[in-house]
Amino acid sequence: MYAPHGPVGVGKNYQIGQITDKQVNENVWKNVFQGKLTYVHFNKGEEMAPTVSGQGGSLLVRRLPTADPKKVFVGDVVALKDPQNPDNCIVRRLAAVEGDEMVSTDEKDEPFVLENDQCWVVSDNESLSPKEAADSRLFGPVPMSDILGRVIYCLRSSVDHGPIRNSETAMQKDSPVLAVELDIDELARSPKT
Repeated sequence: MYAPHGPVGVGKNYQIGQITDKQVNENVWKNVFQGKLTYVHFNKGEEMAPTVSGQGGSLLVRRLPTADPKKVFVGDVVALKDPQNPDNCIVRRLAAVEGDEMVSTDEKDEPFVLENDQCWVVSDNESLSPKEAADSRLFGPVPMSDILGRVIYCLRSSVDHGPIRNSETAMQKDSPVLAVELDIDELARSPKT
């Protein structure tokens, strides 16, 4: 439910019919929907190779106001708060969500079920050890609420760029956003830090 921000109608006495539907729609558009649905994030490191080159890449990330299993899907590449340093952001692939059973390849480990608001993220680079990959194999389940967005496009170089392969559902949902907000020049100019 939306609540007004600040004093409403101070000094004015509005009555029904004084504000047209057009004025309401314009204000909702201006104050709620106007603004980009994406942001640029530079990612460097071998963890997500070959999806993102080890030399790094400028990523177009679709903002997710809330991350839950109905908005972000297993198979999606996501930007999330680094569990080891919450001031930083990491990029990993979503491998499991709440309710999924996790079974280890090590027989000594007991299987477990991811709890409400938990997810499991993994590195795409299968040649890295869990410590090198810095994913859920190292730090365990992470809160879904730590997911900041879904990576939808990667610019690795001027000739090597394209959409990120996510779940089919996510790619369908992100297609219109990508069509409107993709700016290769902006991605190329983004800071490489």
